[in-house]
Amino acid sequence: MIENEGAPGQKIVTIYDDIYDLPDCRSYYRAMHHAGFRTAHFASAAFRAVLTEVKRLRGLDQANILDFASGYGIAPQLMRFGVSLEDVLSRYIEPWFDDATTEAVIEKDRDWLSEHVRPGQSDEYAGIDIAGRALDYGKAAGIYNEAFAENLQDDAPSDALADWLSKTDLIVECGSVAHMLPGALGKMLKASVERRPWIATAPIRGNDTAQALEMMQDHGYNVVALDMPPFRHRRFSSDDEQARAIDNAQARGHDTKGYEDTGFFHAQVYLARPQTEVTDIASWMQSPVA
Repeated sequence: MIENEGAPGQKIVTIYDDIYDLPDCRSYYRAMHHAGFRTAHFASAAFRAVLTEVKRLRGLDQANILDFASGYGIAPQLMRFGVSLEDVLSRYIEPWFDDATTEAVIEKDRDWLSEHVRPGQSDEYAGIDIAGRALDYGKAAGIYNEAFAENLQDDAPSDALADWLSKTDLIVECGSVAHMLPGALGKMLKASVERRPWIATAPIRGNDTAQALEMMQDHGYNVVALDMPPFRHRRFSSDDEQARAIDNAQARGHDTKGYEDTGFFHAQVYLARPQTEVTDIASWMQSPVA
């Protein structure tokens, strides 16, 4: 369990554009530590359970996973390696990282992760994002096997990405801004029609998920919210942000008592599966609940 509450007495900067696409991850994860970020802890546990079921059902020894809006790769990092979110967030507040070069950070991270590969791990991971430098870090550190700096909201996938999508078994998304941007999602589903990947996504409650959920259903997917309590995303930066979040969540039918009114955004996990591959989640080999 991650206990990071962030630093309630300090202001959170909620526009992360300046630190989302740097040559290494330390500034971004320091900001996430400060904000009490937790989504990846809960989402990655659910994603690992989903992946286990996909592989069991399809008889796979090795699966291909695509991380959407992946940035520095926190979801595949927690899926692929035996490290916790607390390990990652607390790592970059160590003084050594203050003045280290990007090259030194990447080498240190690569060595650290190589010592924590999960037993039996042979799956292949790719990231897609418009943040090319963040993706370069993730690939150099050994988090991704492949990385695609592409904007699927505006453009068609490259030939290389389309080829990867045609072999993808699972698409994951962990806290992106607009919940699997429908334009991008449609292009991914079109490119992956033969393999038909499962999709596991962790939107913030109150985000407009309707278009994305409807698009998955239109492509023949069964879409459900996993039966697990909503979990903390990050601390609110202000009373105004909290008020807006409560209004948005309530407008979409969520009870915010005990959740958003505690001072944190909350998220939940949705799972989309082809109708022919729907199994009883309660009988899975691995529980999706962290």
